[in-house]
Amino acid sequence: MSASKGKMMITDVFVNGANQGWAIATHSTIPNVLMAFVIIKMLTISGALAMIGKVLGPVMAIFGLPGEAAMILLGGWMSMGGGVGVAVALFDKGAIDGTQLAICIPAIYLMGSQVQYMGRCLGVIGVQGSDLFKIMAIPPIVALLSLWVMRLVVLGS
Repeated sequence: MSASKGKMMITDVFVNGANQGWAIATHSTIPNVLMAFVIIKMLTISGALAMIGKVLGPVMAIFGLPGEAAMILLGGWMSMGGGVGVAVALFDKGAIDGTQLAICIPAIYLMGSQVQYMGRCLGVIGVQGSDLFKIMAIPPIVALLSLWVMRLVVLGS
């Protein structure tokens, strides 16, 4: 730190920011993405992913997506990093292509990691139990609408 002005030097600001970024990556992002890869692998090996794809296929087809893409929404609902991890894992195994990935990305972020943050946010601010359903229902609805909008934008249909 500069003794004359009491301000941090730009290099100190950079190093502190890099340390904080590294902590976020190693303690939050990487574990969530890794968890998503493991879950997709377990679902694939067990045959559950194929079953989910078959059951949810007609619903997800509305958005131009295979049924397995519903797992991306579930992952995003639990954790944004998990949603991204599921999307990448499905892309890696060939279950979705780049166009379908583009349709899904906004929905991951609109889901907002609700499960991950629900206790942190709602418990602290004292939301009434009667409002919990509305708070939990709006982001998935908006995410589904984003799939429809992205289908129109990306696929033009």
